[in-house]
Amino acid sequence: MNPRIQVTDNLEELLSILPPLLKERVSNMEGLEDLIEIVVDLGREPEARFPNGGVLLSDEPITMADINYIVSKIGSFDGNNRAGIPKTLHRISCIRNRKGDIIGLTLRVGRAVYGTVDIIRDVIETGKSILLLGKPGVGKTTMLREIARILSDEFKKRVVVVDTSNEIGGDGDIPHPAIGRARRMQVSSPERQHDVMIEAVENHMPEVIVIDEIGTELEAKAARTIAERGVQLIGTAHGINLENILLNPTLSDLVGGIQAVTLSDEEAKKRGTQKTVLERKAPPTFDIVIEIRDRDTLAIHHDVAQVIDYMLRGYSPRPEIRSRREYGYEVIEEASMPVEEEMGESSLRSNHYLRVYPFGISRNRLEKAIRELDVPALITKKLDEADFILTLTSHEKREGNKLLAKAHRNIPIYTIKSNTLVQMKNFLRGYFNGEEQEESEYNRILEEIDEGIRRVMETLEPVELAPQNARIRKLQHQIIERYNFRSESIGEEPYRRVRILP
Repeated sequence: MNPRIQVTDNLEELLSILPPLLKERVSNMEGLEDLIEIVVDLGREPEARFPNGGVLLSDEPITMADINYIVSKIGSFDGNNRAGIPKTLHRISCIRNRKGDIIGLTLRVGRAVYGTVDIIRDVIETGKSILLLGKPGVGKTTMLREIARILSDEFKKRVVVVDTSNEIGGDGDIPHPAIGRARRMQVSSPERQHDVMIEAVENHMPEVIVIDEIGTELEAKAARTIAERGVQLIGTAHGINLENILLNPTLSDLVGGIQAVTLSDEEAKKRGTQKTVLERKAPPTFDIVIEIRDRDTLAIHHDVAQVIDYMLRGYSPRPEIRSRREYGYEVIEEASMPVEEEMGESSLRSNHYLRVYPFGISRNRLEKAIRELDVPALITKKLDEADFILTLTSHEKREGNKLLAKAHRNIPIYTIKSNTLVQMKNFLRGYFNGEEQEESEYNRILEEIDEGIRRVMETLEPVELAPQNARIRKLQHQIIERYNFRSESIGEEPYRRVRILP
């Protein structure tokens, strides 16, 4: 084992619930640090299971008295037929017959592993929402547990763990020390996980929420709600890699979702595609996706929005590959995106398009603004290739001279006041068409919508905006949809108005 990894297993507590003879047999075995689980089934020999196979613990089959002895030491099982031992991470699952009697038990060893997240510590420190993927048993929950401890203890953040089956914080009312000072909210039944996720945000003001196994549409929606409120979300989902999540209709919203868009004849010709194409529906709930390929190898997608956009256009961006080493970790392969030469003019439009270098503003929103206005612009990641820089007014005042120095040339810098889709469209209209809209009107509309959405999230009740003409209402609907909320127009002219729905 890597010397940087430390393990606490509380194995004695698990062995203490076994019948005396069985406990003695297990205690005298070698290699207990690798013990995965102990299986006892009525009428069969008990078995200890290790990574390389199972070992029978006795020639005598298990009796009902043996099973009852273990159950009496545990207490009650929940609706998932699971139980645990307080202040440990051990999990005991039962098998019942048709009458509901327990006739088999699986005693799984729970271990707190310290040092597993050193390989992604820099990613955690970004404050972005992170989704962990990987096959069962690869260590997703173990990594979640340590992330909760690091963020709560070392970074002093308010962390809440939503613990559906007590796998993260262990059994009992007092959570295992492995989650540090993170607070733990238990879930009475799996069906209520999404409710508890929202409850955690509304009642306990967390800066970080940790959630294991997002698997339903309601949980995916709850995750989006949490992320949009500015809370860092660290979670796992049912999937092995990013493509699994994208193609899963229930969970695709976690990475932005997919929608079919019908292009005009002219736009389809420019792109060199069919008229109907697939595009990302919304910003991803999770900014970063980490695929745990094995316990020492991770694949990291640092910009999920960009990766999904390329995937929907038929390309395969390569993630950053990291491997754990005794001295830390090594980057085996750098992340890479398709370059313009590889993608061709039909995908990225022709060379007469102006290249924009976004600094401190949302690349996703700028891409959407360019696409919806159909202006001749491309976003570039290379400052030296840019025709101009677009940034926020506040950034330009602080970093303008540094940007020019970095570019090694006198490149124009344009600014917008806020990081919104409307501001970006307003700038692009003025730059390319000379049709700059009245900025104060857009700002007023944005402020009213922001306040309305805030009230909807707080009260979970519809909120009506002030009456407006048809042109303004159309704009309001577009902005509200961008925030991933629904809206409707109600009332009669001249009092017809937009209502934001929860």
